[in-house]
Amino acid sequence: MKVNLSRTDYMRIGVLILVFVAGIIGSYIILKPKERLPIYNPSELDERLVAKDLQQQGINHKVLPFKLINQYGDSISNADMEGKIYVADFFFTVCPDICKDMAVQKRRLQEAFKDEPDFAILSHSVTPEMDSVPVIKAYADLQGAIPGKWHILTGDKPQIYNLARRSYFAIFDSGGNGDEADFIHTENFILVDKQKRIRGYYDGTSAEDVDRLIKDYAILKAEYEK
Repeated sequence: MKVNLSRTDYMRIGVLILVFVAGIIGSYIILKPKERLPIYNPSELDERLVAKDLQQQGINHKVLPFKLINQYGDSISNADMEGKIYVADFFFTVCPDICKDMAVQKRRLQEAFKDEPDFAILSHSVTPEMDSVPVIKAYADLQGAIPGKWHILTGDKPQIYNLARRSYFAIFDSGGNGDEADFIHTENFILVDKQKRIRGYYDGTSAEDVDRLIKDYAILKAEYEK
């Protein structure tokens, strides 16, 4: 049986189809889970990064408490990072190779997030015996480090090396005790959330990887927005 539909009938059918499709798309958007970054614990990392006594820890890893000195001679501790998302890295001021590329990417990060009050960069000197406060202040000025945004840190060498190895898992090096003979060198950037949990690892010499970090920051920030 042939059904003759008027122009009005076709318009009504078209509207119904549009409403149906819009409903499906809207439901997908509403019900789609928000993208979240992983939370890294020692047991989930390459065991070469993790001390043997920490390799079985599968939950609740957080950055250890610390207290170091920034380029202005101010004490910077874990308490100063309360409520902040930050990127940690390890460098030294006279590094002739990867640190220069890392510095370029850190300048990119602070420019991208200069208006984000909850973002910071913590750059730890791995040669604190040479990188005194005047030296890191000169370096910070050279790099255009924004006060309160990019902290260049020096201080107790064993503490810095312990942070690299047991807090941030930044290096494939079980190493020593941060004594004079001990030395670490890594290009890793580590993304840390407001609960002091590790949420991402990035190659700090790679513009593409830092692009990913910038995107991941937005994802992480969204976790804290109501």
